[in-house]
Amino acid sequence: MDLKKVHQDKNILITGHTGFKGSWLCLWLAELGAEVHGFSLPPNTEPNHYTAARIFELLRSEKLGDIRDRGTLTDYIHSVQPDCIFHLAAQPLVRRSYAEPVETFDTNVMGSIYLMEAVRTLAKPCSVVMITSDKCYENVGKAEGYAETDPMGGHDPYSASKGCAELAVTSYRRSFFPPADIAKHGVMLASVRAGNVVGGGDWAEDRIIPDAVRAVTSGRSLEIRSPKAVRPWQHVLEPLSGYMLLAAKMMDTNAAVYADGWNFGPKANSPAVTVAEIIDTFYNIWGKGKAEYDTETKHLHEAAFLTLSSKKAESVLGWKQQWDVTETMKRTAEWYKNYYAGTDARELSLKDIAAYMNHLEY
Repeated sequence: MDLKKVHQDKNILITGHTGFKGSWLCLWLAELGAEVHGFSLPPNTEPNHYTAARIFELLRSEKLGDIRDRGTLTDYIHSVQPDCIFHLAAQPLVRRSYAEPVETFDTNVMGSIYLMEAVRTLAKPCSVVMITSDKCYENVGKAEGYAETDPMGGHDPYSASKGCAELAVTSYRRSFFPPADIAKHGVMLASVRAGNVVGGGDWAEDRIIPDAVRAVTSGRSLEIRSPKAVRPWQHVLEPLSGYMLLAAKMMDTNAAVYADGWNFGPKANSPAVTVAEIIDTFYNIWGKGKAEYDTETKHLHEAAFLTLSSKKAESVLGWKQQWDVTETMKRTAEWYKNYYAGTDARELSLKDIAAYMNHLEY
């Protein structure tokens, strides 16, 4: 699959384009020659990858707005007439969801429904990739990784909202966009889940790598609340490559098999890596930094163990992880270190994209 050939000159809309994953996706798609449009709230951190990499210069159009504003969202989607939509706009933080549960459900569930409703009235063929989360699954401590056939669930409001969003996507696919009737309605609707993404340019609150960067650049120790927690760590380019490959398959073939749910996580034989090990690796590569582990304070519930199975994406799409956790942390630490040394953020990001594409075997 030639990603450039399929995406070139396509009208592609990204919701949440000012966020970490969204801005990286904008940059990559622009490099492939796509006409990129964005709908999102303004960046909520300073600095941020969207501004630092000057993503706004690469866009064909953008609209700053709230995904919960149904009228504005619908009008913009209809004006763009997209060939493909990547829906990333969300409230993405577990701990924030405890403080703002209503906003979290409203954004992550109703925002997704408003987007699918807008697509229902678009009246043109469109491939839609709905990005949810690995936390959408009912977490029962499954060691072999959650597969697409496992039940949805979620303990905290964030996780539950993503499980609800997945159920909504499945309902819309069955009710309005059945893959067997693509010739009639023209919409290919898929949902995707990834692991804990890291990479240069993330300064979000309450995320381990941004917290580590803030600590090391301010000369203080990083306090880690769950040092033994295990997550499916991966570079941001890993799931993005999966999203783009899936979208390309949908646009290029209209095959019903692609309109489904997909996991894009680390390799099944990747070693389980804890938060403490990730930070030790990150600071060793950086050359400085230290962490303190808080194992006594009682914190809000977060899953201690979570991994994904990507066997379906590997066997059906031919997708696979390119960088192991060591290379991932090396790329991430060097991005931040060079950025704070004065190197341009877009230059650093394009360098990583070029290196990643050299590994692709689609």
